[in-house]
Amino acid sequence: MADTVVIYHSGYGHTRKVAEHVAKGANAELIAINEHGDVTEADWAKLNAARAIIFGAPTYMGNASWQFKKFADASSKIWFTRGWENKIFGGFTNSASLSGDKGCTLDWLSTLAAQHGGIWVSLGLLPSNTKEAKRTDLNNLGGSIGLLVQSPADASVDEIPQGDLDTAVHYGKRIADIAARFSAA
Repeated sequence: MADTVVIYHSGYGHTRKVAEHVAKGANAELIAINEHGDVTEADWAKLNAARAIIFGAPTYMGNASWQFKKFADASSKIWFTRGWENKIFGGFTNSASLSGDKGCTLDWLSTLAAQHGGIWVSLGLLPSNTKEAKRTDLNNLGGSIGLLVQSPADASVDEIPQGDLDTAVHYGKRIADIAARFSAA
């Protein structure tokens, strides 16, 4: 079993690509929530065994996709038994706009982790917010609570800004490193 699992929903493939980059940084296993909002029993077992869980969802209409919300609701069985208590958590979201109310989605994902008794990991990067800043810079969208990614509405999966993908790898590594430190304690 993987120490870190990235559980995500992707409607058009953009969030999947971000999940792959986060997983690369964390050396994590990927679990995709299907178009009906379901995962397999084997996926639940992987989540239960993981030291760290990273949530990923697109931001639609100011919050996570309904498929991710269905998964979150289904996790209430684990919540009731405190099965994910003291796990390390992180999260990311993607939308077409630079802001797109992504902060609302990250707030909701971190609240979900807190409800499970988890320990949330912030992005841990200063924003790239000077006049010289470029979309290729790390944290060019200025996130703090987690990873923010922008995929323009008319962009293909291969056109996600490189700075966002590099930030995804960085964030995955940060979460895995923190999970390892907590495990060593």
